[in-house]
Amino acid sequence: MPNDATPKPLDALFLDIDDTLFSTSVFADKARRAALDAMIRAGLRVDREVLRRELDEVISEFSSNFGSHFDKVIHRLPVEASAGLNPAILVAAGVVAYHETKWRELKVYDDAYEVLRWLAGTKLIRGIISLGLTVKQAEKVIRLKIYEFLTPGAIYFTDQIGINKPNPKLYQRVLDDLGLIANRVMYVGDNPRNDIDPCNEVGIITVRNRRSGRHAQTDGNTKPTYEIRDFYELRRILQTDFGVTSTTDL
Repeated sequence: MPNDATPKPLDALFLDIDDTLFSTSVFADKARRAALDAMIRAGLRVDREVLRRELDEVISEFSSNFGSHFDKVIHRLPVEASAGLNPAILVAAGVVAYHETKWRELKVYDDAYEVLRWLAGTKLIRGIISLGLTVKQAEKVIRLKIYEFLTPGAIYFTDQIGINKPNPKLYQRVLDDLGLIANRVMYVGDNPRNDIDPCNEVGIITVRNRRSGRHAQTDGNTKPTYEIRDFYELRRILQTDFGVTSTTDL
């Protein structure tokens, strides 16, 4: 990992959300299990594992951002599974259980929260560059209780901008918008192809969070500037290599 005696200049730090600030995979599994259990309690007559396989297929075919997963699942089941039941009630049971799980379970890693609070006391621009639907990603920023630590004008969602990952234009757009120089900007993400490779192409300092998630064991075409497994490592890099200090240090 890079480390010279003279601290390097850094003006901004951007973060991915999913599987970077919290384990999307673990949360999604809990929320989906809760939703399916609720649908069965509401009367849906199907084995839980069969129901889960159908949901997994729907998500794979229509993407996780599709808005009617549970409706599609019911349509794919044998007619007798929901005979005599109002499908809208079954869907509502799943949706309510999913959202109740959000309230209980959706939170950033403890170390991420602590380091984000530390970052809020620095002079860095602190932003988000996240892939996904605007309303869903914005909701995560609020539910995760991290908005207070961010620079309000430095939050970007791919759906809102109209440029998707891994297009390097996404990251260049952020640099241009904020008047930033690439080699004085850091990006932290988990996906080597979506987060690391395009940022390297633009010239941004890259940090791969290899903590968890489906991309933890895969590699991209280029190597990140740094690799971390928790946010305490990120803070040490910022302090040691970039001389970043925070008012919380006082």
